Amino acid sequence: MLIWLYGLLTRRTGRLVAASAGIAVAVALLASLGVFLSVAKSTMTARSVQRVPVDWQVEAQPGADPLAVAQSLRHATGVEAVRTVDFGAVTGFESRQGGQVLTTGPGQVLGLPADYTTVFPGELRPLTGSSHGVVLAQQTAANLRAGPGDVITLHRAGRPDVSVRVDGIADLPEADSLFQKVGAPPGAQPQAPPDNVLLLPAGQWSRLYDQPLHRQFHTRLAHRLPGDPAAAYEQVTGQARNLEARLAGAGLVGDNLGAALDAARSDALYAQILFVFLGLPGAVLAALLTAAVTGAGAARRRADQALLRTRGASTRALVRLALAEAALIGVAGVLAGLGLAAIIGLLVFGSAGFGATGAVAVSGGVLCAVVGLLIAGATILLPAVRDARTLTVASARRTIEAARSPRWMRYGLDGWFLLGSAVVFWITSQGGYHLVLVPEGVPQISVDYWAFAGPALLWAGSGLLIWRLTHLVLGSRSLVARLARPLASGLSGTVAATLSRQRRTVAKTVAIAALAVVFAVSTATFDATYRQQALVDAQLTNGADVTVTESPGARIPPSQEHRIATVQGVAAVEPLQHRFAYVGSDLQDLYGIRPATLPHTTRLQDAYFVGGTARSLVDRLARRPDAILVSQETVHDFQLHVGDSLRLRLQDGRTKRFHIVDFHYAGIAAEFPTAPRDSFLVANAAYVAAQTGSDTVGAFLVTTDGTPPHTVADRLRSVLGPQPQITDLDTTRRVIGSSLTAVDLEGLTAIELTFALGLAVAATALLLILGFTERRRTFALATVLGARSRQLGAFVWTEVLLVGAGTALFGVLGGWVLSQMLVSVLTGVFDPPPSTLAVPWPYLGVVAAAGGLGLVLAGAAALRAARRPPLTVLRDL
Repeated sequence: MLIWLYGLLTRRTGRLVAASAGIAVAVALLASLGVFLSVAKSTMTARSVQRVPVDWQVEAQPGADPLAVAQSLRHATGVEAVRTVDFGAVTGFESRQGGQVLTTGPGQVLGLPADYTTVFPGELRPLTGSSHGVVLAQQTAANLRAGPGDVITLHRAGRPDVSVRVDGIADLPEADSLFQKVGAPPGAQPQAPPDNVLLLPAGQWSRLYDQPLHRQFHTRLAHRLPGDPAAAYEQVTGQARNLEARLAGAGLVGDNLGAALDAARSDALYAQILFVFLGLPGAVLAALLTAAVTGAGAARRRADQALLRTRGASTRALVRLALAEAALIGVAGVLAGLGLAAIIGLLVFGSAGFGATGAVAVSGGVLCAVVGLLIAGATILLPAVRDARTLTVASARRTIEAARSPRWMRYGLDGWFLLGSAVVFWITSQGGYHLVLVPEGVPQISVDYWAFAGPALLWAGSGLLIWRLTHLVLGSRSLVARLARPLASGLSGTVAATLSRQRRTVAKTVAIAALAVVFAVSTATFDATYRQQALVDAQLTNGADVTVTESPGARIPPSQEHRIATVQGVAAVEPLQHRFAYVGSDLQDLYGIRPATLPHTTRLQDAYFVGGTARSLVDRLARRPDAILVSQETVHDFQLHVGDSLRLRLQDGRTKRFHIVDFHYAGIAAEFPTAPRDSFLVANAAYVAAQTGSDTVGAFLVTTDGTPPHTVADRLRSVLGPQPQITDLDTTRRVIGSSLTAVDLEGLTAIELTFALGLAVAATALLLILGFTERRRTFALATVLGARSRQLGAFVWTEVLLVGAGTALFGVLGGWVLSQMLVSVLTGVFDPPPSTLAVPWPYLGVVAAAGGLGLVLAGAAALRAARRPPLTVLRDL
């Protein structure tokens, strides 16, 4: 056995290295993506925890003893800190500014302990003045035009008014959760937090209120959680339910941390789906490449086995030798693959273990090693064992017949795969794709792996169909002769005959190489489309590169738009009205726009509208001032048709009463910047202003000149002051991005695209070189018979050209079809879903250039080998 292995290492070095490289690629790809997936989940958990300033809001119920609730909470498992927050109500606030009395509607007054902002730093964001003492919320300060040092009056129901001096102004970034109705289901939560909020020190609050409206205990937990968001969610929610059981109705838990982890666990499953869709095809392709490498030497292996049999080797001995060869290649490939994965970690993420724990890295490495050894056994050991047990004249004859017409072609396996893919795709798309399943009332979530069958069958069927088509083309000698004539001239017939006899090998090369291109194209297209939609989502949410939102009811001077436009980095400014209108009894957001300028200053996409382009539908508002665009949900709910009269109730700017304004339904706006996702209206701002007597602007959409949006936002804050709310695209992408997008998807993309490129080049160049290597005897005999280098080149370059053309044609076409299916199946990953795919032209150009270079190098290497002295070649064989 040692002699046999030594002979393989010295005489079959290239083949051993090629087979080991194929296994190494599969192992490295799986190891990189597997450990990355583990780290991605840990990152999702960590970032979900970071985004929650108050883990639990435990609210004491009426009639319960608050001290007992606090005592039970402090002894609960995992609790690190507890602070009491009291809520009180006012009928309104009042301030006097410049001889004018300004009032607000009802609001809430919170009593906070002195160290509240230290224990829960994310709940309060100071804007101006002190963060301690009497602090006004930003919206309330804008309504009262109050600042630090001003005195405001609190109107308490049934009690005398009281005045306080403002120490600071702050923003409440988590106001939705702060003012949640603890214990209520999501549909019963308040639609919006109160507009008017005052924060007081606990002692001062207790002097103003004898009894709180309600009392909460804000809690910070010890964040010793599992890395998997699903496991962390189960742990946190279990602790919350345990606490509620011990409180026995005395308190309810608002589990903010559990809610954040709930969203993260769904994103973690989407990350797992991306691993399956984008990682496994690469590993399977690497296994196919390994099988092709070992299959290219099948004839030589049979000859070696026959020679060993003549020297007395038994079948068992041949099997042992095959096992030793498979073990050698498998172990070498596994070690190389794990080493490559470590190098990728250092280059891409700065850590050989991707930051994963030792247990995760070891378990992942062992699993990948097992996969590598299984690939070696399936591609090297099993064929060798089969040949050792069936090496007879009859079996050799069957092998020759199979070479002419593979059995799966006779059964039409490719057609059945493609038909199955179409059927599965049609069935699973009927109700819309929901890969991550969240059954109502069930805490566990799962993945609908059945949806994977469509792309998997399409991928397998495409490969077999490419094999069949290439096999058929090469079987037509007259067609191949015509294709080869520009390179082979008078030898075109001979070249065609040679390729026809080798059509199975060439067809296999084209099929595997084309599948590699399909993998590269589909992966790159999916990634480009994902990045495109992430930007679209942020633009829709924020409205523009920078959005300046004015306080409701604020008197905006005419010079405000000019002030914004003069700030360095601003390219264009577009005012946007924001009102509310009743459609029947349904209150909806109404946006007033300037149709003449909006399409030029805002990135409106045609995908936002239904029934026409963005420009054509906005132009309808310019041509007919009373025209209005309506969301798709509203059109469906109210059974509207284009041209219908739509009577809306809008608030008059002078009387503050709602009155009827006539509009005409002109089209559908499926999405619109800053608008909600369900029901909204878009109208002509001039017409709305004329009908309501108010031209109040709700927001300014700011387009930058290429300057980073967060830089322009900072400059606008320094110019406009703390009253308007200023948001930028960079910050919005981080805030609205799911846990999945928060993870470094650029690293995942780098891994995927690098492996896809390497597989595409290896599949074309390596398989060609191996095919030429197996035909060294043919080239040597042709040289003995007088063939010149130019004539040998005709054989080589014709095959190179045919393989390259087939790979490019079938690979691009298959990649486009698979990309369409992948994006359709993975609709849940995109928000909003794309109307068109993003084509990554630079990356595809790199793939084309690298593949072409590989083909040229393979052809040059074959010609160089063909020019060796024929007697030397025949003696080596």
